[in-house]
Amino acid sequence: MDTNAYTAQFLEKLIQKDPAQRVFHQAVQEVVSTLTPVLQQNPKYIKERILERITEPERTIIFRVPWQDDKGEIHVNRGFRVQYNSALGPYKGGMRFHATVNQDVLKFLGFEQVFKNSLTTLPLGGGKGGSDFDTRGKTDSEVMRFCHSFINELYHHIGYHTDIPAGDLGCGAREIGYMFGQYKKLTNDFTGAFTGKKPNWGGSLLRPEATGYGVAYFAQEMLRHKGDSLEGKTCIISGAGNVGIYTMEKLTQLGAKVVGLMDYDGSIYDEHGIDEERLAYLKDLVFVRRGSLKEYDKKFPGAHFRPGKKTWDIPCDYAFPTACENELDGQDAQLLINNGCKGVCEGSNMPCTPEAIERIKAAKLLYSPGKASNAGGVAVSGLEMTQNSMRVYWTREEVEKYLQRIMNSIHQNCLEAAAMYGMPGDYMAGANIFGFKKVADAMIDQGLV
Repeated sequence: MDTNAYTAQFLEKLIQKDPAQRVFHQAVQEVVSTLTPVLQQNPKYIKERILERITEPERTIIFRVPWQDDKGEIHVNRGFRVQYNSALGPYKGGMRFHATVNQDVLKFLGFEQVFKNSLTTLPLGGGKGGSDFDTRGKTDSEVMRFCHSFINELYHHIGYHTDIPAGDLGCGAREIGYMFGQYKKLTNDFTGAFTGKKPNWGGSLLRPEATGYGVAYFAQEMLRHKGDSLEGKTCIISGAGNVGIYTMEKLTQLGAKVVGLMDYDGSIYDEHGIDEERLAYLKDLVFVRRGSLKEYDKKFPGAHFRPGKKTWDIPCDYAFPTACENELDGQDAQLLINNGCKGVCEGSNMPCTPEAIERIKAAKLLYSPGKASNAGGVAVSGLEMTQNSMRVYWTREEVEKYLQRIMNSIHQNCLEAAAMYGMPGDYMAGANIFGFKKVADAMIDQGLV
């Protein structure tokens, strides 16, 4: 059987096995579409059935999470942990708390995490978890009761040498604190079993900023490779959480001008650009008051809030989707192209639909997949684990130096892997190939397990 026939048959069987898991299938198809030359030159991967094995989680844990709200009413949510692949190290990946969480979403996120962690070259496997619990609109005490109940079951399955969760959408330092506190009480063990902790009790400086800063550093390397820089470039961003805010902060520090930002309620267009004063306001609005961007133009009258609208119609040089999967579709991509956009750098996991990627690449825009450009978060999580193990505490400058070095290394690894297999300059292919080969070789070394 030739390689194309093999991959087509593999994808057909994958879809037949779980026909409703469309987001997961999309993630697998995106990776497999770039692996043909790798499989042709390395038939051992077909013989060892690596695709079949790497797309099946090693373990999926599903459990109920009962909790009580402030009025005494009882609620039941569903909890998950997908322990995807441990060939390179203990499972590592975030916890997502959002109403959209289900097994399909977490399989896709866990699959992406395997490749992302591989790209960092840190000794980390891949996993993902979470719940269909939505933290929005909940009080601190309600979030605490939910997190404690969640860990009452999950603590059986995680640990410093087994599976180390972190934060993700809807799960920040507050939620990590509540989960770690209950984990510590149940296990009587103060270890680095979670990352994303606050720095005053074992967390790493720069962890909240890490994913966003890493996105900006990756974009900087992409432009530097082309003999250009971010200086003076107009940028737009989606998402107004940690990733979006800190991508914006680092882009601004690197000389770019961010004029657009988006959240659940709509987008803002600020022709002035997000300066230090505006950034401080956004941090307070989002992180402290947990407010909406619809308040922004009341503070800065020159800006425009656009209810229900995305940012992608705002003219820009570079676009940074940092919110969630499939947020940028083919029509959005065409708007960017028509407005003269030169590149798209993903800050979230699979934010571009297949049609969007096809149009972006056909128009020869620079494009980086999230598994490469948003790996800064897990990179600093790995650094947090190192600091916990060594009982040391690195300065902000030391952590940022390591982060920048890791992002530069990922960029170089992507370019080299793509060039090696006849696809020079293709960051998507390079990320997939480098991530896949490292994990696949480790799986073969460890035997049929």
